[in-house]
Amino acid sequence: MGPAPARAEHRGTAGEPEVMESALEGTGKEGKKESLKKRKMAGSPGEGLLQPVKLSRAELYKEPTNEELSRLRETESLFHSSLLRLQVEELLKEVRLSEKKKERIDAFLREVNQRIMRVPSTPETELTNQAWLPDGVQVPIHQVPYTVKGRFHFLPPAQVTVVGSYLLGTCIRPDINVDVALTIPREILQDKDGLNQRYFRKRALYLAHVAHHLAKDPLFGSVRFSYTNGCHLKPSLLLRPHGKDERLVTVRLHPCPPPDFFRPCRLLPSKSNVRSAWYQGQSPSGDGSPEPPTPHYNTWLLQDTALESHVQLLSAVLGSASGLKDGVALLKVWLRQRELDKGLGGFSGFLVSMVVAFLVSTRKIHTTMSGYQVLRSTLQFLASTDLTVNGISLCFSSDPSLPALADFHQAFPVVFLDSSGRLNLCADITTSTYHQVQHEARLSMALLDSKADDGFQLLLMTPKPMIRAFDHIVHLRPLSRLQAACHRLKLWPELQDLGGDYVSAALGPLTTLLEQGGSRVQLLAHSRPPVSEWDISQEPPKHRDPGVLTLGLLLRPEGLTSVLELGPEADQPEAADFRQFWGSRSELRRFQDGAIREAVVWEAASMAQKRLIPHQVVTHLLALHADIPDTCVHYTGGLLDALIQGLKEVSNTKGRIVVSQGGEPVMVPNVEAILEDFAILGEGLVQAVEARSERWTV
Repeated sequence: MGPAPARAEHRGTAGEPEVMESALEGTGKEGKKESLKKRKMAGSPGEGLLQPVKLSRAELYKEPTNEELSRLRETESLFHSSLLRLQVEELLKEVRLSEKKKERIDAFLREVNQRIMRVPSTPETELTNQAWLPDGVQVPIHQVPYTVKGRFHFLPPAQVTVVGSYLLGTCIRPDINVDVALTIPREILQDKDGLNQRYFRKRALYLAHVAHHLAKDPLFGSVRFSYTNGCHLKPSLLLRPHGKDERLVTVRLHPCPPPDFFRPCRLLPSKSNVRSAWYQGQSPSGDGSPEPPTPHYNTWLLQDTALESHVQLLSAVLGSASGLKDGVALLKVWLRQRELDKGLGGFSGFLVSMVVAFLVSTRKIHTTMSGYQVLRSTLQFLASTDLTVNGISLCFSSDPSLPALADFHQAFPVVFLDSSGRLNLCADITTSTYHQVQHEARLSMALLDSKADDGFQLLLMTPKPMIRAFDHIVHLRPLSRLQAACHRLKLWPELQDLGGDYVSAALGPLTTLLEQGGSRVQLLAHSRPPVSEWDISQEPPKHRDPGVLTLGLLLRPEGLTSVLELGPEADQPEAADFRQFWGSRSELRRFQDGAIREAVVWEAASMAQKRLIPHQVVTHLLALHADIPDTCVHYTGGLLDALIQGLKEVSNTKGRIVVSQGGEPVMVPNVEAILEDFAILGEGLVQAVEARSERWTV
């Protein structure tokens, strides 16, 4: 979820976020005028029929106007061709919201605001005393460990603010989501709520109380919980209208603290806000040992406090530039077609909006550019910039108290700081995901540079799921097995930082482990199915509930079929590391040049088996280092081998016939079958020539 500024007609002072009531005042008069024009046109004769346009000879051959010449020059400089411009414009029309639907959504948001402000208060109790919650609603997070300090009572939100891409005008169909921030009153929170998940527990209780009262309102056809961007500590409440408008919009409620509630110095990536003794259910040791840092936990706290600053930034950059908004919409379509924006650690639409804002601030994108130019410039930046090595920042302050980029690189694999200089926008993105984004951006740039006729179709209209993008696919299930992997890899600090999410904790080390398994893999990526929403009366999903973790392997043709993993010489210090990495598969071998080296030899007799050597590598490394048996590894690859083998058998027998000579079967050429094949080939060539001739006949 990312904040977005209000539309120009809804925005007051420049750069200030608007609350819901002021943001939704009034409706556009232009939409009403257009609807009146449509009614007048509907009453004309020949409604729905295309009427011929009659032009005189002078009108037919008159010189183009200045406006037409300007459009032609713009098409030549901003687009490859007129066809590409028409395709982009039509796509933007399809994904944009109509004014009529915006009016209906605005009306629904006003009703939501009124209902939320009427939710009654509750008396103050201990955080662990949740008997006041009715039976029809469950707390939407896993409270492990359950014991935690603090007190809670409900008060209506201090402010209800519409944030996200809806008011900015960059949300795209078909799934329209409107993010609404509920500012928790300061009276509910305490000074040390940043410690040990206290704030997240209060946030969840706040949502549960709101959900119970809104579920009884006939205005809503659906009231359900969901995780915000897949983060299990940050649930959100989904509201949908009742009746025919149920699929019109989904309103997502996000509780957030008051501005400047948390001290920024306590949320640096090197700080710890989860105590080991509390998380492990032990009494404090008191020996003064340092606590492990919790960079992801701190980031999730900062995300809720940074909504206003993000609104101001996006309002200033994208507010009045239609080309930038079109570019963001195209980039969102590009991400969605490749399934790069899904779940925890996805490259979200909010993140790509912030990338565009960064490029504008560094003058790599100008506000007068077209949507296509913004798309192209952003893809070029993503393809050529490795944020895993050199992070970027929207903060241009020279304040010495701010942490350096190097501090964030030590805590996160991918670094992109917001305007505060303290929040890493890419904190949840793994190295594999960013490299996948880079790879897809390079392919897209090559496609745009080729000026292919079907470039637009391949770039923005064709879905590209993981099964299409990678050579081999690995499914790890059940996910509960990753708990054992975390124990084997000793990921205790990561589990404490991520609130017990063993799938996220094991994901980075597992992909790093497999990337080290030889040079056959060009790109390794992963995909986690998004956690489905659930009813407010149900318990929240567990970490294992998505069922499967999918890994994609893009293989290099060079060395793919080699059965040998060549290691260092036996007397080299690297030999010990090689033996430790490969375990029992490593052995000393003497080669023809006289060298004695560590090596791994894989069993593969046929070429089909050699192409499946990555399967042996994956299963061996996962079992050796992560305690994941081969029964949990479901490998998909080499599916064309059976077809190729079948074609070989057919080709060996086609054009031959078995005859008996001396009582033994002998294969001899079948002249009739060969002549038949030539006849079919000749007929096909003739038909192709005739079809081409007919096409150009005048």
